[in-house]
Amino acid sequence: MTAVDNQIHTYPFGPQLGLDEDPAYERARRAGTLTRVQMPYGSPGWLVTRYDDIKVVLSDPRFSRTATLGKDVARSTPAIETDMSILSMDPPDHTRLRRLVAQAFTMRQVEQLRPAIDEIIDDLLDRIEADGTTADLAQALTWPLPVRVICRLLGVPIGDHARFAQWTDDIMSVVSTDLELIVKARDGLIAYLAELIAERRAAPADDLLSRLIQARDQDQRLSEQELVVFGMTLLLAGHETTANQIGNFLFLLLSRPELWQRLVDDPKLVPQAVEELLRYTPLASAGNFPRMATEDVELGGTLVRAGDVVIVHVAAGNRDETVFENADRIDFDRDARAHIAFGHGAHHCLGHQLARAELQMVLTTLVRRFPRLRLAVPADQVPWRIERLVNGVSALPVTW
Repeated sequence: MTAVDNQIHTYPFGPQLGLDEDPAYERARRAGTLTRVQMPYGSPGWLVTRYDDIKVVLSDPRFSRTATLGKDVARSTPAIETDMSILSMDPPDHTRLRRLVAQAFTMRQVEQLRPAIDEIIDDLLDRIEADGTTADLAQALTWPLPVRVICRLLGVPIGDHARFAQWTDDIMSVVSTDLELIVKARDGLIAYLAELIAERRAAPADDLLSRLIQARDQDQRLSEQELVVFGMTLLLAGHETTANQIGNFLFLLLSRPELWQRLVDDPKLVPQAVEELLRYTPLASAGNFPRMATEDVELGGTLVRAGDVVIVHVAAGNRDETVFENADRIDFDRDARAHIAFGHGAHHCLGHQLARAELQMVLTTLVRRFPRLRLAVPADQVPWRIERLVNGVSALPVTW
């Protein structure tokens, strides 16, 4: 093993400025050992930045999510996680819940959703086009699209979006020192889902929430609290991440017009471009979702002791030069399918097929309908949502 640097580094390394990776990540990847970090909350942990090491942590059962619950471990936000959330579970409980919903996110199911997604995209773009030759794509497209899609899939009334938007904002913030505010937001969203579940019990519909209720009431495959928390998790993950990534992708393409022009000239390149943009774009502002070693493990030149906590930063792994040559360059000719933007192992993103479909379809339609799309302000004047768990533009002014 390489000699360990015992210095404890403050983490995140610095404020996230757009989509630029902090140089400290490259230094961490080259160090030959894991990096000891102090996050805003909890005791110090090990930061994992190399591609191969990240995949080990995400797939090796010796690194447990459940073991961190109720403990003062390294994390970006106050500890409000619950053992009822699939994000905090280890197998076999995680496997049980994942199987309940996996069928809703298969390639076949996503293909059946495509006409509905196409309809939503065309409707949003028709509205944009009718308003003139300028728009804020963040407000007019990148946020409404995933919200409408996940609401249709789950069976959540789109008119209720305003009810849960503020709760989502509060939950995803990393600056609130008021734990009570975050807990209130989480409990508000849970109460909303409990109310909606009661409505669906009385009048079932052809949606995912109704099918989960059936699994709860008839098959007893999940508890009532698991049902409610599961619905909340799907609602949050289903729109917050995809909405930010659509905006991030469009910013990258429009701030580098030669990339946009390549897709205009060859729309068939979009699926491959989406994989490369997934690899390149740092969605998470920093590593999170701590895991605890349940026994001593040698990882990345470091002996991680039983009880130690590790944090992976997937975006850093996707810039690992040992895996992706010229990793800091966007290259649409690269086969980037080995990226880990959707995670790896048991917690690999359930909705990756749906997210890919939305990203591919919105880009394909945009390059067809708005080939002359361009930023309406200099790239360095595009505003960003700051101090969030995920990166994203707060506005994307464009013209065509």
